[in-house]
This record gives sequence, structure tokens and C-alpha cells, in this order.
Amino acid sequence: MNADTSSPSRALVLHGGGSSGNAWELGVIAGLLDGGLDVTRADLIVGTSAGSTAAAQITSAPPGELYAAILDAPPPQRPAGAAPGASRPDGVARGVAGSVSSQLEVTGRIIAESADAADMRRRMGAWAIGLANDAGPERQAQWRGTVASRLPSQEWPEQNVVITAVDARTGEGATFDRHSGVALADAVAASCSSGFAYALGDERYIDGGYRRNENADLAAGYDRVLVLSPFGGRTRHPLEWGMQLSAQVDELRAGGSEVETIVPDAASLDAFGESMMDLSRRPASAQAGYGQGRAAAGRLSGFWAADAR
Repeated sequence: MNADTSSPSRALVLHGGGSSGNAWELGVIAGLLDGGLDVTRADLIVGTSAGSTAAAQITSAPPGELYAAILDAPPPQRPAGAAPGASRPDGVARGVAGSVSSQLEVTGRIIAESADAADMRRRMGAWAIGLANDAGPERQAQWRGTVASRLPSQEWPEQNVVITAVDARTGEGATFDRHSGVALADAVAASCSSGFAYALGDERYIDGGYRRNENADLAAGYDRVLVLSPFGGRTRHPLEWGMQLSAQVDELRAGGSEVETIVPDAASLDAFGESMMDLSRRPASAQAGYGQGRAAAGRLSGFWAADAR
């Protein structure tokens, strides 16, 4: 928690949401900043999956530059006949796990067959380890290189940034920060690894969203918590597992935190299109997020202000 007890401590939580979700979050943050609210200086930033990429990006480059880069990027090149959804949240083809639809089918079956969240995580991990073994080490090297290329800096920021993942063998949640001895690119690659288990030494990790969707509970004890959830707080898991955002918000508030959330509005949902993995939707998603952020800045200024009581 923030060592300066005279000011409220603040946490920013960034959830996953594929290529469009990442662009939307960067747009929201840029819009908030242009509206007079800088959330990048939070005392804690929690990043999960595509949100881990956003966390690394906003702590090493100005949000306005990141936003402009999305708008200025050339249209993505897709192999002839490839479906818009046939790519990972970062744009790398899902050559290991197959198409998005087939992966959703497999993971949906694992969720349905699991007794509880812990059982689900172990089953997901075993499946992802099998995919990694089939793919070989070249797949991981390719994946790491792609992740690293998206980060403005390869060094951990001085800020308290926490990147989430799940131990593929045990199903236990894992977190990485600048004290973990794990390179930033590796931490982000592990957090985004939904198509195969990512190796860090002798350990294997899968997407941090399997720990808990937004992982907002990691901000427990912070006075003010702002959550950006591209999936709007929805969950594919049974509600009794408590993976959904509403359960995490209830817990945070019960612990004394003030919590605000930003979820996609109708314009943002239209910008996402049919697949959150469609790289061609990034500019529209970022623009829609920017509009939401700019509009929300005034509403959130009192909530976020360091000297507010």
C-alpha cells in the first residue's frame, strides 16, 4: 500500500479482452488523461492477459502516444481465407490451440466438466501443457518475441505493477512484479498464454484470467480501486465460483475500498465487432474507449483525486 498515509492509496485494474480489449483500455486511459485524470500513476496496477500488456505499456510510454500508434498502424495483413478471429489477443495466429472457436469449445467443455474453480485451473493447465509439448520450444520463442515487440520498454517500471498468471501444474494463482526475478516480457507472455503453457524455468503458466477474471481482489486494502473490464464483468464460469467482477467488487467494498468500474458502452461493443481478436477492429475500439474515458474523467475526478476524502 502507499507509504504516504495522508493520501488515499489508489489501484488500477486492467482485465484481458483480446486485441480489441487492449486497444479499448489504452483508449480509455488516454481519454481519461485528456479529460484531466491521470490514472497511470496509481500506487498499484494489476494487469491480466491483454491487460498485462496494457499495464506494461502505460507505465513506459505516454498514453497519448500509445493511442496514436493504434490509430496510425497499417491495416493488419491476414492470410487468404483466414477468419478475423483466427489470431491471439496480440495478433499471433493460434497455430497451437487452433481457431478461436475450437479453443472456446475445448475450454468450455473443461469448465463444464470441472467440479470447482481449482479443478478447472488444473484441467486447463494440463491441456495447455499438452499443447506446449506438441508445439515445441520454437513456439514459445516466437510468442515471447511477439510480446516483447509490443512493449515500449523491456524493463520493469519503478511503479508497483503486478502481472497475473496461473501455475499450469498446480492450478494455483501466480503474480509477477519487478522483484520476482522474471523478465517483464516473460511475465506478460505468461499472463497472455491462453493457447499453450508458457515455460519459466521448470514451471509452466497459463493465462492469468483463469485465476479470477479481472483479479481485482489483488487490490484489497487500497482505498480507491478503478477497474477497466473490456468483457463488461461477464464470466464463462458458474457464478457460485465467484470468478465474476461483481463478486470481486463486493469483496473489495466489504473490505473498505471504494470501487469504480468502466465497462464498454454500446458504441464500444459495436466497435469490437464479432470477435475481440480481430486486429482490424483495434482503431475503432481505441477510439470508442477514448470517448468513454474522456466522458468519464469528470465523474471520476473526485473519486480518484489523491487529496479527496
